[in-house]
Amino acid sequence: MKSSHSSAATFAAFDDPNLLAHGGLAPAVRLAERCGLPELVRTRVRLDQAGNGAGAAPDAKVMSLVTAMLAGADSIDDTDVLRHGAMAKAFAGMRAPSTLGSFLRAFTWGHVRQLQSAVSAFTCRLAGHCQLLPGADQVVYLDIDSKVKQVYGAAKQGAEHGYTKVRGLHFQIVVASTPLAAPVIVAERLRKGSAGSAKGAATLIAEAIKAVRAMGATAMVVVRADSAFFSHKVVAVCRRHKARFSLAVAQRKKVRELITTIPETAWTPIKYPKAIWDKDEERWISDAEVAEVEYTAFTGKAKKYRATARLLVRRVRRLNDTHIPDGQGELFKVWRFHAVFTDSSYTLVEAERCHRAHAIVEQVFADLEDSALGHLPSGKFTANAAWLTLAVLAHNLTRALGTLASAFHAKARTDTIRRQLLAVPARLAARARTLTFHLPERWPWQDAFTSLRMAVGCKLRT
Repeated sequence: MKSSHSSAATFAAFDDPNLLAHGGLAPAVRLAERCGLPELVRTRVRLDQAGNGAGAAPDAKVMSLVTAMLAGADSIDDTDVLRHGAMAKAFAGMRAPSTLGSFLRAFTWGHVRQLQSAVSAFTCRLAGHCQLLPGADQVVYLDIDSKVKQVYGAAKQGAEHGYTKVRGLHFQIVVASTPLAAPVIVAERLRKGSAGSAKGAATLIAEAIKAVRAMGATAMVVVRADSAFFSHKVVAVCRRHKARFSLAVAQRKKVRELITTIPETAWTPIKYPKAIWDKDEERWISDAEVAEVEYTAFTGKAKKYRATARLLVRRVRRLNDTHIPDGQGELFKVWRFHAVFTDSSYTLVEAERCHRAHAIVEQVFADLEDSALGHLPSGKFTANAAWLTLAVLAHNLTRALGTLASAFHAKARTDTIRRQLLAVPARLAARARTLTFHLPERWPWQDAFTSLRMAVGCKLRT
């Protein structure tokens, strides 16, 4: 590709009042309205005591914030992306960044919980309208994890140094997925930066289980987490809500001693990176093997908290050859061990593979940080908590848009959906009391965009 004209013959002018930078926002707003987001916010989020009118019209302000996040806004000032060209003709009720900032700063923790209630109900409606969790009648995986979001402002409330040694705010999320569905966030919580990874995890898991049940999940629910969440409280809440658990276990003395009792004949090779299938012996030749043994956890707690279940152990060959002198080769095998405590009904190999899929939560962290959670924009803790909740809402709404568009976009990253379906330039034309969005000819993802518009009831002109 090269320039078609010389620089002397090329000009630019910001002078067209009929252009839109994000023509794909129209079906997104229509879908949010169809699933009742404005009504839910209006009836559940009440900031009546906020001064200077900051709590007025919460539905319009939430819609403005979420729509800006769909367009890629990751700060309050970025919400100004909505005020350009023909946006005022295509949409009504947009608010200025200063108004949205005052709205967020008016939140107390009680208001944040009201907003979370509205978002949870909205996600349930999305699931019913868009089949956001296909396969929920077979199995649903709930993955919980936390992340420290680094912040730089000296006046950030709650920002402290945590286990990562960086100053930030610490948030938890619970992600729901199925073998057929991309991950959807069903619960979230913002904590101060020094909070432990598992602080409040049991309560959040209980909320997440109730949320997926409300979304229509009738199958087995499996809660997966890393070793930071291995606790009697997490196991107890899973059993109380009739969910299975699959929790990584730290290599403490009792666990290490139990692993040494596993006989050499009990280890089974698994398909692992660089594994080779032996046709003659019909088995994998791999640098990883798995075995299991019965384990009773939390013996130091009260009897009601003690739990007996399977301890799955994966051992992986250490491949660092720098300590081996030339010509001597490997005198003995050295292994790294990874243990998982689970009451899963899967076979050994399936259960171990299922737990490794917990890494899907990292994809969600990446999606959030590529969009609205690029920053926690306010100095006030509760404003940032509300921002996190709205970022989750925008993520789930983007997922729903992808589901309606095509099979590819149903599992694509949210950044891909935003680039291909939302950031579609358009020219708005008004004629005979109708609005027509003129979109680029031969847009590569025209079919998916067309499917999305038709699914939300937007007409097409041919």
